[in-house]
Amino acid sequence: MPPADTGASTVIRVGASPSPSLSTDSAAGSDERLRPGGPGYRRMSFALFAAGVATFALLYSTQALLPAISADLGVSPDQASWTVSAATGALALAVLPLSVLSDRFGRRAMMTASLCGAALMSLLIPFAPDLGWLIGLRAVQGVALAGLPAAAMAYLAEEVRPKALIGAIGLFVAGNSIGGMSGRIVTGWVAQAWGWRAALGAVAALAVASVVVFRLLIPKARHFRPSPLSPRAVARTVAGHLSDPLLCRLYAIGALFMTVFGAVYTVIGYRLAGEPFHLPQGVVGSVFLVYLVGTASSAAAGQLVGRLGRRGALYLAVGTTATGLLLTLTDSLGAVLLGLVLITAGFFAGHAVASSSVSRAATTGRAQASALYQTAYYLGSSAGGALGAVAFNAAGWEGTVVLGLSAMVGAAGITLYATRKALVARRAPAAAR
Repeated sequence: MPPADTGASTVIRVGASPSPSLSTDSAAGSDERLRPGGPGYRRMSFALFAAGVATFALLYSTQALLPAISADLGVSPDQASWTVSAATGALALAVLPLSVLSDRFGRRAMMTASLCGAALMSLLIPFAPDLGWLIGLRAVQGVALAGLPAAAMAYLAEEVRPKALIGAIGLFVAGNSIGGMSGRIVTGWVAQAWGWRAALGAVAALAVASVVVFRLLIPKARHFRPSPLSPRAVARTVAGHLSDPLLCRLYAIGALFMTVFGAVYTVIGYRLAGEPFHLPQGVVGSVFLVYLVGTASSAAAGQLVGRLGRRGALYLAVGTTATGLLLTLTDSLGAVLLGLVLITAGFFAGHAVASSSVSRAATTGRAQASALYQTAYYLGSSAGGALGAVAFNAAGWEGTVVLGLSAMVGAAGITLYATRKALVARRAPAAAR
């Protein structure tokens, strides 16, 4: 992507000026927003880390349990996969409306309500009597969880200094990866000993503890300014974001990366539990330790962008993910695990770069800009999980890999288009001279 298209310093013009509290202070050299080492920054980082842990632990709580759910309820992998896709799809549809409410009632209040509602649902889900109830309750939980991504990125953009933004978002994404990893590991071993329902109960306990930590630590928003609920104004803002080529490219890249991630991690349990590996449920859950790689790659995204630029970082993320997909085609467990490491590192790096670009690009309608990214991102997850399971049913693991490689070709094509556009833009002034 060209420099103007990466979101590093772009101003989205949708008919409104940047908030004075976000521009005038900075221009005057008196920016009081949070910065690394400053008061409140560490509390904010830990609070949003805990929120990320709760969100991903709950959102993907059934993913590592799909083989056990299939066996217990007598359903196929593509049917069981809807316990994941229903939650992510519902979140995708709810995140934009909830972002509007966060503009009115506050980012902190929205995040708190979201996490509390999702944790409450997690206490009910283990008692679902059949697959239909399980999918329905998971969809409601997805709606509840939507309030966190709807408000978190906007909270960071408003409360953290611009130069520290990508690092702060990287830590939030790192919390996501820890939550995804810990939730899957816990469910794997608990399910092996006491069944998948007990495993979901264990994730609920983890989520409740994370919500308590979040609420105790999250600093008050000092730069939030409530705005009235105006559907017409929101529609104009959303239309402005959707008409911006940069944001649309970033939304598409986020969706494509998440398509790969959703597909791979929805069906990897079936691959590892079946021929030729025959791994037990607890060991399959422990495979998600590779999420630690995602924690490191997302937290280091700022340094990666500093060295390679945003387009360079995206190319590296695409190449790393694609290489990992190809490695998983072998029947060597070591190669498959290495492939998962590369897929995870590439995905989290690409997601951190794309999401931070959106947050920095949109100086007006930030909550809606971030919500649209989250909508695309989680629609990609929902589609990836459902299509990955269908591909696995039809053509085995090779079908899932083909789906993932197709998504990475799309992400590389979008980035290449932006690169060529940047070259043309740079040559034009020289030609004019």
